[in-house]
Amino acid sequence: MDGVDVAMIRTDGESIADFGPFRTYSYSSDDRSVVEDAIAGARHLKERNDRPEALAVAEALITKRHVEAVERFLADFSIAREDIDAVGFHGQTVFHDPGRGLTVQIGDGGELARHVAIPVVWDMRADDMAAGGQGAPLAPVYHLALARTAEILRPAAFLNIGGVANITWIGPDDELVAFDCGPGNALLDDWMREKSGEAFDRDGKTARSGAEPDTSSQEAVLADDYFRRPPPKSLDRDHFVVPGMDGLCVADGARLLTRLTVASISGATAFLPVSPKVWIATGGGRRNLFLMELLGDALAGSVVTAEQCGFDGDAVEAQAFAFLAARSLRGMPLTFPGTTGVRRPLTGGRLSKPARKP
Repeated sequence: MDGVDVAMIRTDGESIADFGPFRTYSYSSDDRSVVEDAIAGARHLKERNDRPEALAVAEALITKRHVEAVERFLADFSIAREDIDAVGFHGQTVFHDPGRGLTVQIGDGGELARHVAIPVVWDMRADDMAAGGQGAPLAPVYHLALARTAEILRPAAFLNIGGVANITWIGPDDELVAFDCGPGNALLDDWMREKSGEAFDRDGKTARSGAEPDTSSQEAVLADDYFRRPPPKSLDRDHFVVPGMDGLCVADGARLLTRLTVASISGATAFLPVSPKVWIATGGGRRNLFLMELLGDALAGSVVTAEQCGFDGDAVEAQAFAFLAARSLRGMPLTFPGTTGVRRPLTGGRLSKPARKP
């Protein structure tokens, strides 16, 4: 819920010819409040296209902010509109529960295409979920392209630490195993906002200053059936509630939640075919120095950031949806049995074209 990430790449959906610019356009605190209301309202949805008032308001706002972000990006980097073949639009996830066969991303791709006058590929999770897949994660096929580009030693794993943490394992012959492994930044960020007013634990300094937690709270969360379930599997950011947080100071709570993220990632290695030789961290969590140190201690193999491999770790998720848009336009698979559990490799996404000018 930080803002709109915009990235440009040149690709045929198979390889990456060039990395273009990247920029984040932040949401205001009022914008985030609207999205938070939508997330709360989405918990009661029965159909993915239902839009009660809070979601309708949020969808209009999210669409508007993406229109503004695309327009600003083109202007900021002096990019000609006609040089862009398509926009890959993820939207804002407000609910995700594969057990109910329901995933909800708000944002109107048709309206986005109309306003920016560029074709838009969007709603990329729906086809996978309708075919029995988890609908997530979607980035693994892009992680594979990055691994090929950088000639990364195999087996390797991309570790994306966003609101939820997810792993993409890449084997020597391009085999993919991917799944959400547990809490990423969401619990820690929510704690920091509530207890300190800060949006996140910068560099992990707050957690580093806290006392080592009693392990009972961590063990209670890790007893959740999700951690014993083999992949494919995926999570909503609000799946977990951590007991024993009442009465903790901000630093002690931050340390507990950071330890929980590390423990869930470390435990997930039991589901990988072979231990990775290298872990490439992306997402906001890679900036948490304390978290990265703990991961280095907990994981076999070297733990490096995307930047150490020549990538922009902030841009990877946005780049992934540009890459998926290119694949969708060519009818290429976005999801695979090893990434979402769908029965066969499956393409997806809806294409909205701008209306022709009279």
